[in-house]
Amino acid sequence: MSGENQELQNSESGEIARLLSYVALLAASVGLFLEARSIPTSRFEALGAGAFPMLVHGALILLLIGAIIGSLCSIPAAAYPRFARTVPLWARERRLVLFMFLCLLGYMATLPVMGYAITTLIFLLVLLLTLSPRTKSAIALSVVLALVFSYGLNWLFAELFNVFLPRGR
Repeated sequence: MSGENQELQNSESGEIARLLSYVALLAASVGLFLEARSIPTSRFEALGAGAFPMLVHGALILLLIGAIIGSLCSIPAAAYPRFARTVPLWARERRLVLFMFLCLLGYMATLPVMGYAITTLIFLLVLLLTLSPRTKSAIALSVVLALVFSYGLNWLFAELFNVFLPRGR
């Protein structure tokens, strides 16, 4: 009986996770739909350049709303508190992944402000020092790799390819 309960809880957790992914996709589609509305139109096209993305995201929004309603109808009310109790353990087990995701969000947010070289240097140093062993050689290698992949790639793109990476403000 305990095995059946565990299987049922895993199934319910999977359904709730699917529901949450539907909600996240819905939010992204609504944002992209609204962004597509701001695409300028030209005088040569009656519908405008944003018509097709709006059509695609509008259809996706309708499908996601239907999927959300279906998920809400199929998940029993008692599953939500059980799922909420498992979230802290799940987050603790995946703390490094969550930390890296937050670092990536910070990287994307600060890239336009600080520029490619400095932002990439800080981002790589934080990640490499978090994930590598705490030995002197590993720390030195992390610093060298961060310098090469930040300032080295910036120089390579600027000098060899004539492509200038974001410089910041």
